[in-house]
Amino acid sequence: MRVTVTSEQIRMAFEAVKDDPSFDESRGLWEQGRPPFEMIQAMCLRPEILQAFAGFGSSVYPGGLLERRIKELVIIAASERNDCQFCTSFHCDLVRIEGIVAEDALTAVREPSQLPARERVAVQYTQAAKADSNAIPPALAAELKERFSDPELVELTFLVGYINMLNLFNNLLEVRYHGEYALLDRALSGASTGEGRPAAG
Repeated sequence: MRVTVTSEQIRMAFEAVKDDPSFDESRGLWEQGRPPFEMIQAMCLRPEILQAFAGFGSSVYPGGLLERRIKELVIIAASERNDCQFCTSFHCDLVRIEGIVAEDALTAVREPSQLPARERVAVQYTQAAKADSNAIPPALAAELKERFSDPELVELTFLVGYINMLNLFNNLLEVRYHGEYALLDRALSGASTGEGRPAAG
């Protein structure tokens, strides 16, 4: 079920929040004269939702207590389980382009036993929550308490729930990722070498 949003609706809603760090990637597209990602476009139909989304930037993503790599692995693990094309493809591109995850991110979350302990436990927690959030295995719960502080656990748990909500939002509205971030990266890389057009400021 797709929704229709006009260029003027996007402009009015996105201009009000574009400097929030939650929108770093969409802002890059905006400065190139392109629309923000489809998920952001959809939220522009309800600017209050877009502003609420922006409000989580400093406290959950991309800011917060947890390491960025943990956050990205959690997002990719949840998104793959929910078959969210937008979040899975976008975040796999993001971690590859930004060098946040050097190895293949999908392989890493499918085989978390190979990850460092905190990352492994965070991914396993994400997967267990998706399987049955009322029955986290006691051994996993104990290791979570051992490896994460209580404030970190609150942030991690919120992130797991938050990304699941966004996955459903994107799936239900048929929000798609079309490789925009990879295209933006190539455009900026070309600009820095004189081979592409510079970003419009």
